[in-house]
Amino acid sequence: MTVTDRAASDDEREAREEVRRRLLGAWQLVSYTAESSDGEVVHPLGPAPYGLIVYTPEGYMSAQLGRGDRPPLRSARLEDAETGELARAAAGYVSYGGPFEVVDPTTVEHHVTTSLFPNWIGRSQVRKVRFVGSFLQLAVATPTRLWGAERTAELTWHRLT
Repeated sequence: MTVTDRAASDDEREAREEVRRRLLGAWQLVSYTAESSDGEVVHPLGPAPYGLIVYTPEGYMSAQLGRGDRPPLRSARLEDAETGELARAAAGYVSYGGPFEVVDPTTVEHHVTTSLFPNWIGRSQVRKVRFVGSFLQLAVATPTRLWGAERTAELTWHRLT
């Protein structure tokens, strides 16, 4: 490895570490949009979603997102709720967590070890990262099937801590 290669490698490592440092803490969801190639924009969790994503210094993340208009269940206890009510509640909610890794200065990979959607467990969720002031923007790395079309999705978060 040449001196130039080593310097480039050191610069890349420092840039990844800076992104990692900036991610740490708690972030509140501001918006979640998904746009198709023809420009149609949908709001997968409705016009007023809520959510929290947390990145820890130990290298773990957890994301919880929901529709702002999810009605409460009739039962005060989860185990007493009706199956249909639980299904509707789950359909408007996304949660997952596990270790995270900053792959490069614009990409974070969430290694899913727990999720409401069991198919994500053991897989990775790759997100493009961008910081704009006190906001964090996470976008799917490649278009994905959402609401009947291939779409790019972007979530905007505001720092809480």
